[in-house]
Amino acid sequence: MRKVPRQARSREMVERIVASGRAVLARDGYDLFSTNRVAEAAGVSPGSLYQYFPDKSAILEVIVDRYLQEVSDRVTAALADQLGKPPAELARGTVDALLAAIEADPVLLRVVHEELPGRQVVQARRAMERRVRELARAALTLQGAEPGRDTAMAAWVVVHAMEALSVQWVLDPPDATREQVVEELAGLAENYLSGRTQEPGPAPR
Repeated sequence: MRKVPRQARSREMVERIVASGRAVLARDGYDLFSTNRVAEAAGVSPGSLYQYFPDKSAILEVIVDRYLQEVSDRVTAALADQLGKPPAELARGTVDALLAAIEADPVLLRVVHEELPGRQVVQARRAMERRVRELARAALTLQGAEPGRDTAMAAWVVVHAMEALSVQWVLDPPDATREQVVEELAGLAENYLSGRTQEPGPAPR
């Protein structure tokens, strides 16, 4: 358990350690991440670091929690602003905000999704997804979901699908423009949430 700073000087020390830890994680990756490297980057002694963080996992927990909180804040704020708008505007605005939030730090995104052990991120990701799902469910309710539809399940499906596809766009982008990706994802979300399906196009050659 890490020490909770109470004095301003201690809080400043913690902020410096966390900021340096985030930079080290992005620069060196998970395998080379260590308390010694973080202490060196922060300009403090390992002993001073250990006063607040017992090991590197404690630092990683704060870094990941804050990073996913940043993503969550941006997406939920955008979704809240879109509530009550027509489905097409709601879907496009939310997808655009999700991509912008994920694109903001692609280096750290790759580390979090491809290098960190699942146990380091699972709780923070669940908290983020839960916040977004709650707003997505509210949006479905305001849009007048079809009678009998399980809005919680619909929100779960669309949030997880949009998150996975957005992350894929940043880490392994297709040969397409960002605008094309936004339009495709927004169309996918809108059609799913409205209960419509698109007519199949010609089979690929």
